[in-house]
Amino acid sequence: MIDVAAFKNLRLRGGFVITNIEFTNTPMLDALEREALAQTRIVGQKFHLIISGALNEREVSISLYHEILEAATVASQRPPQSVMEFNEGDFENAAQAAHAEFGNASPENLNRMLQSYGFREE
Repeated sequence: MIDVAAFKNLRLRGGFVITNIEFTNTPMLDALEREALAQTRIVGQKFHLIISGALNEREVSISLYHEILEAATVASQRPPQSVMEFNEGDFENAAQAAHAEFGNASPENLNRMLQSYGFREE
């Protein structure tokens, strides 16, 4: 199983930090009031993730890739051109591709994914 404690206070490419990841059994909705499997609260450069407790390891991994790429794109003052036009489906496809290429999400693999989309060290 993915050890989410390894992500606490993780510095990411782009100058972002994951402050916390928690699991919930409470249903979540996105901004369009659709069911969501994960959510990220962004405060400045800090990300706080909430993930559905009903997900298996693969789904948690893909959710981590998805949420981090989307949050980094939204929170960036100048996101890389490669993600400028991404929509929700593009983030999901990118997350699945990252999981297929890098394996389960880990601190190193999240940064590899961000680097592959052009996020720089900050």
